[in-house]
Amino acid sequence: MNTADMAQRIVAGERRALARAITLVESSRSDHRAQSQDLLDQLRALAPDRQALRIGLSGTPGVGKSSFIESFGLMLTGQGLKVAVLAVDPSSARSGGSILGDKTRMEELSRDRNAFIRPSPSQTELGGVARRSREAVALCEAAGFDVILIETVGVGQSETTVAEMSDLFILLMAPAGGDELQGVKRGIMEIADMILVNKADGALKDVATRTCADYSGALRLMRKRVYDPEGFPKACTVSAWEGHGLTEAWADMQALAEWRKTEGHWTHRRSNQARHWFEEEVRQALLARLTDDPAVRAQMQGFSAEVAEGQLSASAAAQNMLKLLS
Repeated sequence: MNTADMAQRIVAGERRALARAITLVESSRSDHRAQSQDLLDQLRALAPDRQALRIGLSGTPGVGKSSFIESFGLMLTGQGLKVAVLAVDPSSARSGGSILGDKTRMEELSRDRNAFIRPSPSQTELGGVARRSREAVALCEAAGFDVILIETVGVGQSETTVAEMSDLFILLMAPAGGDELQGVKRGIMEIADMILVNKADGALKDVATRTCADYSGALRLMRKRVYDPEGFPKACTVSAWEGHGLTEAWADMQALAEWRKTEGHWTHRRSNQARHWFEEEVRQALLARLTDDPAVRAQMQGFSAEVAEGQLSASAAAQNMLKLLS
């Protein structure tokens, strides 16, 4: 694979080259990993100043994330913006396969010339995103997209990895999704920049308004964050079906992003995220040694057998394994 040619085509905005590049960075083959790293290095040299607004979108399954992304994405492309959607699909714990059907829910957006939708399997990763979602974001930025929407698999309160690769973290909630006590629970709530109560239409409109009021009250009880202006984080109601509230939500997102850029929080946040992913890469590489090195794998299996037979405690076996690795 000619990574130099691929890098040029990605910077020129060629969608097929971008799709192939994402497939490359998602591969676990060692030769593909070397090629993907070379590709990313070349893209940093070719387009060092290209930045997109990275928006992480999370929420429980069935809250309407795909419907919201389609309506929201169409609104953005209607304003002349280029939008990339990185949708993460849950993988089976038994077979390891994924349906990758998120794109079928965004039929109209998938036909938009200013939109690019890429579903990826979560594989064995926790936190609602795929292992190489961060690299996929970098590729989309190099391709010249203005807004990148990162849709998680549908997560719980403790799965917050998407916040480590986005500039804004948006949490979608369903009407009657919780009360004030639910809202003040720590975890995903305290890192959200905005809470959008979806499905605020029809018979659910009044319920959505009350739910929004509950979350607004809960957000006021949380400790103030230094990277938030007055009034943030905030809760609002939206309707992906009718399109209500989308323009207002986008205006709030732009205002928050602009304030963080002006106050220096934008650059500081991205620097901290880069540091986080460096440390994560080191951790993953150390874990990979347990399975990639035949000698280390044999020692691991030996200790595992002793633990299974009750000859050694799990903590003692772990300490013995760490001593051999040091």
